[in-house]
Amino acid sequence: MIHNRQSGFSYIGLLIAIAILGALLAQVAVLWHTSIQRERERELLEIGDAFRNAIERYYQNGQVYPMSLEDLILDKRVPFVRRYLRKIYRDPITGSAEWGIVRGPGNSIAGVYSTSEDAPIKTANFGRGDESFVKKKYYSEWKFLYSAGVPLAPADQAVPQPSQDQPAQPAPVQQASPSARRAYICRVLNAC
Repeated sequence: MIHNRQSGFSYIGLLIAIAILGALLAQVAVLWHTSIQRERERELLEIGDAFRNAIERYYQNGQVYPMSLEDLILDKRVPFVRRYLRKIYRDPITGSAEWGIVRGPGNSIAGVYSTSEDAPIKTANFGRGDESFVKKKYYSEWKFLYSAGVPLAPADQAVPQPSQDQPAQPAPVQQASPSARRAYICRVLNAC
């Protein structure tokens, strides 16, 4: 009879230990998920900043915005290879290569944003250039853009066209022919 009481207490003790272990594992899972989400946010901020810097450098080298994200990989306006990004990065929040686009004049690209409607963990203490992200409710509100003083709009809105007071953007330079590229390289490098 004593043996039966002891096995009953052991069984209850085992159930309590399993319940405590389950609760601890649930807490670890929540912390792990939060840690992964914070890492994705950090990655989104880095990638978004890379896009913003690439768009800025593209604009400064010709006073026009790129017409596609591929223009940031290879600038076809010059007779030599000029890259602003090494590749089109994937959105770390959605895992997709599709980005929301902030449109500039002439349907050009002035910025990108994540299409995720998830709520961010980070809502304050953003770095330089990202101050507008404070207290945003969705990742899709984090717009990584370069404005250069021209009116911009998200992809689903019309872009205001320049008024008579604002000068229109110059037309993009056409891609040079292979012989023009060779001649340019010869002239610059004195290699011919």
